[in-house]
Amino acid sequence: MRNWVASAAMMGVAAAALPAMAAEFDGVTVNILTQTGPAISGPMQARAPEFEKLSGAKVNVITVPFSDIYQKLLTDWSTGTNSIDAAVFAPQWMVDYAAAGFLEDLTPRMEGDQALAQDDIAPFFREFSQKYADKTYMMTFDGDFHMIFYRTDVLEELGKQPPKTWEDYLDIAAAANGKDMNGDGQPDFGSCIGKKRNAQGYWFLTSVAGGYIQAKGTSEGVFFNTEDMTPLIDNAGFKKALEVYKKTSEYGPPDELNLDVADTRVMFVAGRCALSMDWGDIGSMSVDPSMSKVTGKVGATILPGSKEVIDRETGEFVACDANTCPHAIDGLNHAPYAAFGGWGGGINANADPKVKDAAYAFFSYLSQPAQSNQDVTKGETGFNPYRMSQLEDVATWEKMGMGKENAESYLGAIKTSLNSPNMILDLRIPQNQRYQQVVLDTAVARYLAGELDVDATVETVVEGWNEVNEELGTEEQLEAYKATIGAK
Repeated sequence: MRNWVASAAMMGVAAAALPAMAAEFDGVTVNILTQTGPAISGPMQARAPEFEKLSGAKVNVITVPFSDIYQKLLTDWSTGTNSIDAAVFAPQWMVDYAAAGFLEDLTPRMEGDQALAQDDIAPFFREFSQKYADKTYMMTFDGDFHMIFYRTDVLEELGKQPPKTWEDYLDIAAAANGKDMNGDGQPDFGSCIGKKRNAQGYWFLTSVAGGYIQAKGTSEGVFFNTEDMTPLIDNAGFKKALEVYKKTSEYGPPDELNLDVADTRVMFVAGRCALSMDWGDIGSMSVDPSMSKVTGKVGATILPGSKEVIDRETGEFVACDANTCPHAIDGLNHAPYAAFGGWGGGINANADPKVKDAAYAFFSYLSQPAQSNQDVTKGETGFNPYRMSQLEDVATWEKMGMGKENAESYLGAIKTSLNSPNMILDLRIPQNQRYQQVVLDTAVARYLAGELDVDATVETVVEGWNEVNEELGTEEQLEAYKATIGAK
């Protein structure tokens, strides 16, 4: 497996001077679609007036709920409506837009864009999240990996260490649950994880399951058997993940099934949670004085591991050893999940040429170090570190109040995930949204709500995934799957 983080240039890498393009795009309006804010759309809306002064272009940021982005784009572009000139969305959806010819190939633009400082973008995001079929169709603004956040002061009081397994996670959550952790006289929660339907809950389940299912490296894959495209769902690992995921709710807010990540993040930094699983946003939010009551009290670590993994022939658990878990750390199999892959921007290939030029200029402006280095440290932006220099810049986080030890754990959790030879790559096959956001999310939501038991949930997902495979062509989907994870 390639090492996705090279030695970093310092965060002080010189950003190019602001583009000398005043009035270049006078009269041009760019319509860009993304999710309802404040995260992601917020920094775009904040940067748009700056960009208009520099270039003359008016950037109109159109927002819709996260669950609507994929279909909204597909409908607009496939019907030839083309009211959307560009979008900021999940890299895994790129396959459907690029293969259909809806996305502009950005390769020549980005290769010639010195101000973008592409060599500073961590190789995983530069070579995987931005590309499809060896062409660059997206520009990265955000680095995403799931990790565990924990209250350092609470764990110290409990005499606990950061969780290394999901059993540890549940043990800490149980011990902390009900304690007043923010001094307001009210009992708080051991664990806060966003489990709202039609949101991001299905990614979190995969993060729990990953360490049980994928053990022999990234190319082994976590979603399907690379021999025949059988869903890796009907096995002891996925079933245990369902049970663990549901168990965390016993130590969470009573309305957790209606909470999205935006809600649980706010709860965590308000001091109401001992643990959370999330992307990197909690790190930057924890040092924001306008919202955080836990500054200097937040640590981070990679996703918990497991002492046992599934045997892919039997579907049952076997103990971790040098053969079954060749990448184990202290006897535990960790499988860090590059969930989502980091928000990125793509441009409508059928937009007006001048509008495409303006859209690219705006995206470049957002991603250039001068802007990016600021935005990844602001909790409300939803943008997390993705440049190598940003991942080495402990000093900036120290100055913001995170503390050296906590800053090192936060950036270290991201770097360890990026460098793991057992990293899980998100599903990048055609119509992946149907597998995850439709079939998996619906089944998991019904399971958490008590409508399905473990076996019925497994059966529902297997049947749903197989139906999509058969409709699109199992062999074709298998070849696409193998290609994206590097399987032979």
